[in-house]
Order: sequence, then structure tokens, then C-alpha cells
Amino acid sequence: MKRSLGCGEINKENLGKKINLVGWVNTRRDHGGLIFVDLRDRSGIMQIVFNPEKVKEAHELAHSLRSEFVIGVTGTVVERTPETVNQNMPTGRYELQVDELEIMNKAKGLPFMLDEAENVDEELRLKYRYLDLRRSEVLAKFKLRNDITFAMREFLHKNGFYEIETPILTKSSMEGAREFLVPSRMHEGKFYGLPQSPQIYKQLLMAGGIEKYFQIARCFRDEDLRADRQPEFTQLDMEMSFINEKDIQTIIEELFVFMFKKVLGKDLKAPFKHMSYDQAFAEYGCDKPDVRFDLKIHDYTDLFKDSELSFLNAVISKGGQVGGICVKPHESLSRSALNKWVDVATKFGAKGLLWIRFKEDGAIESPVSKFLPIDFFDRVKKIYPELALGDTLFLVAGRYADAWPILGRLRLEFAKEFGLIDKNQFNLLWVDNFPMFEFDPQEKRWFAMHHPFTSLQPGWQDVTDTGQIRARAYDLVCNGIELGGGSIRIHQREMQEKVFELLGIDKETTDKVFGFLLEAQELGFPPHGGIALGLDRLIMLLSNSNSIRDVIAFPKTSRGYDALMEAPNAIDNEKLREYGLLKKPIAKK
Repeated sequence: MKRSLGCGEINKENLGKKINLVGWVNTRRDHGGLIFVDLRDRSGIMQIVFNPEKVKEAHELAHSLRSEFVIGVTGTVVERTPETVNQNMPTGRYELQVDELEIMNKAKGLPFMLDEAENVDEELRLKYRYLDLRRSEVLAKFKLRNDITFAMREFLHKNGFYEIETPILTKSSMEGAREFLVPSRMHEGKFYGLPQSPQIYKQLLMAGGIEKYFQIARCFRDEDLRADRQPEFTQLDMEMSFINEKDIQTIIEELFVFMFKKVLGKDLKAPFKHMSYDQAFAEYGCDKPDVRFDLKIHDYTDLFKDSELSFLNAVISKGGQVGGICVKPHESLSRSALNKWVDVATKFGAKGLLWIRFKEDGAIESPVSKFLPIDFFDRVKKIYPELALGDTLFLVAGRYADAWPILGRLRLEFAKEFGLIDKNQFNLLWVDNFPMFEFDPQEKRWFAMHHPFTSLQPGWQDVTDTGQIRARAYDLVCNGIELGGGSIRIHQREMQEKVFELLGIDKETTDKVFGFLLEAQELGFPPHGGIALGLDRLIMLLSNSNSIRDVIAFPKTSRGYDALMEAPNAIDNEKLREYGLLKKPIAKK
């Protein structure tokens, strides 16, 4: 039976016409002699009616219909009587009077009912992901993903970009994250690496004169998972030659304005705001601040340098700092509830959380109130002019690099608790002027904060402290989520070798792993830069989903397991031998 149109596409123009519909039985209801079925396909739902007085054979067959049977029907579109119109359904003014019914496939009892899927264990839903995908709210997310991806391609093609695919089987790299390795049968004992990103290939495309490249790229990282991370993910990857930071940021802003208008019907304001990494960390405790609400972090160290609070003096004397967030009165800040926030801060890694409330009568309420000076309110107000009676100040003390991220996480918890976040707002922000390197005290060496192919800001040769060298890097942040990052790349061998040297990579390793790139940089490599935007994260944000698993067709569980395909799976030794491998027990430490 050939479909005439989708179930959700029927309108008044179809009245009186005979059409064919196909889809899944969403629900079936027997009303005396009449049988009503809500027929569903990806376009929506249409009510169909089996009347025994008109089509006895089809009516008898309809008695056997159950949820998720796949059927086709032929019938005439009629208007419902006024009292039976369903205002909550786009096709709720019409119904199909069925003449013919074909059962294309039956469905046994489902492992879970689709309308109860939200209350089902996630691993069970992922095991039967093809059932989960049938739900209208899930299908809507993949329509959005399709529309956004199409809009990206449309915009970039119009702006002169070439869409080019880069290899999936490539060389094991040193980009920072753990990678997946693939054994080679033809080259025994050797391995391919799955790309963490197309980074080096897209730079080489610039060396090849492509000038403007993009790709909807699949990437792979063998990392611990969380709500916004999967072992394989998709990103919009871009690179341009003969440009600077402003050029890339402008084209991205124009892309977002185009996408939001075309797909969401929203007017997005550009240019986006800019914030330095140092400002973001100082005021928000992270490099991806959610600026939809205030609650900035302030440095209150000077207030306690000469105080009687010995535990704060001890922190300050060792070079630590005291940071704080001042919040307005709220029921979650009652005296009995304050211990909850102390527990939250402790869970985030704080050694303690000090609270100080400025009561309406001017008195100070705090576990340390007797140690505070009489004019303490005025002193705080000089640092935080918005301070008012009734406010509560929360303080965390420690190393700047440790205390400020805790305050940043507390800030987000306060915003959720107090209802400060407008979920209908999309606040896009550029964070730039990043440090090039960050020191890992455990491994006792420097790592690239973005990646080792990021260009250094002018004057880097004169900076003696490696930690103070700045990168020509930038991140695009939306509502506290890093959508992507990019940079101007290194295109000259001298700077690239210096970066490898600062990262502690010896010349032999450099030549072995990156020799091809260094040689390319001596053969007319143009200045270039680019960006990569996480498509999964973007769709998660736009669809107001809780996890990127919700917007990936067949995601892995939080344990990195494919519950549907039961992967990863064990491989027997006979097959492993084809690749020069042998399974051996791992020795216990």
C-alpha cells in the first residue's frame, strides 16, 4: 500500500478525498461497534475509524490490532463533529473513515511502553533504542539535528567553503586525550589511531591551497564519560587560510545568526560578547561561564589579612586567597538550610564554607560573627557595591586555582536553586586570551591547554614564565556550555619546534611523530586558523536535552557500552592472530 501523505500532514484540503496512510498503531479504542485507532508516523498522528456498517472485513481485522502493529489503511477524510474535535492535535479536526486495512507486521509485547519511556531505566531504553526513537519528542530532536546540519552546509557552501572528508584510519597522535587504536592485519604489530579530531589533516589542506574547508566530522576519544561526552561524537570542523581571529569569529557569528533564523525562527544578536580567560575565571570560576545570571565571584582576601580568624590567616599566609559569592534572601538560605550549602561545597572539594548573613536590623549572623569588625558590612560593600541588608555572603578559602572552581560550581547550584536561569535564553560568548600551557603537578610537566598546534601571541619570545605565555585561542560558550574551540595555528617551523620543546617532547620524538608537519611548514605553509563546534552539544542545548545521549541516534551508555549491539565484545584468539595479537591475562598489580 503506497502512502498518499503523512499522518500529521492532513488538513482541510484533504476533506472528502480518498487517501492511503501507513504507520504504527499508537493506541486502539473500542467504542461499541466503532473502533478508533490513532495512527502514527514521524509526521504526527491521525485518528482512523473502523465502522462495521460500512467495512465489515476491515472492522473484524481491526479487532486484532495492538500497539506498534505496522499497518496501512485506505479511506476517506471527513471532519469530526464539534464535540469530538481534539484541539491538542494538529489533525484533531479530522478523521479517516477506513475502507481497507493491511497489517504489514505485528508487534509482540514491548519491553516498555513508549509513553512511559521517561520512567524506564536508560540502559533498557538504549538496548531497544529503535523503539525509543519512535517517540515524537525524540524524533523532534533528530529533525532539529537534521535541519541544523543542513543549514550549516547551506551557509558554508554559500560562503565558499569546500566540504572535504579526512581519514578515519590515521596515525596515532599526541593530541592529549586517550585515543582508540585499530590493529592492522596487513602491517603486523602496527596500529592505526582513530582521530580525536581532523586537526592536522585540515591544516595540511590549508598547505594544499584549499583555503576554506569544512566537514561534519566524526571524532573519537577514549575518555571517561559524562552527560556531554561520548567516545564517538560529531563536530563541525572548519579551517581558513589568510585570516585572523576576528575573521573566524565573524563567520561563526554569521553562521549562528543564519541557523537560528532559518531553523528556530529566532533573531540572534551579533557580534557576540568577548571575555578574557582571566576575567572568566576570576568572576565565574571557570572558562565557560553561564552569564544568563549575575552572582559573580569577588576576591575578599584583603578583608581577612589582619583578621582574628586564624584559619583564614593560615591560608592567606601560604599564598591562598578568599573568594566569595553574595546572594539575595531566599527560602533556601534559612538558618536551618545553611548546613546544606556547607555540605554541597564540601562535596565539590572545599575544606569548608563560611557563611555570613547581614540581617535586616544591621546585625551580623555567622559562626564567626564575634571575630568580625563592627564596620564589616561597609568593608564588604566597597568590594561588592550591590550588597544590601538581608544578603548572605558565602566564602571559600584556598589556592586560587582550587577555590575559584568550587565557587564557580556553587554559583551554578545557587542559580538552579533560586530559579535564576532563563532556559529560553541563548547567551553566546567568546572566551579568549587563554594561557598556552598548563602545568600538571602529578606528571610535573606542561601540557597545551588547547593543542600544541596553536599559535602563540606576539611577544612570546620575551616571556620567561612558561605559564604566562598566551595563545591565539578562543572558545565559543553558550549558557555555560563550551560549544567549541579554535585558534590561529602555527605555520612556521621555528615556533612549532619551540612549542614541542616546552611540552617536553624531545627532537627524536618530534621528528618521528610530526616530521611531515614540520616539513610542510617549510614548503610554503600559509597563515591559517579554524574552529571545531560540537554538533551533539549544540543540539543538546537547542533541544533542551539533559545529555548528548538524547540527541545521538545510537549512543553508548554512561559506561561506554553499546547496549543494543552489546559492544565492545570479546574476540577469540584465532581472529586476533590474524592481526598479530594474542589475548593474555592482565597481571595483577
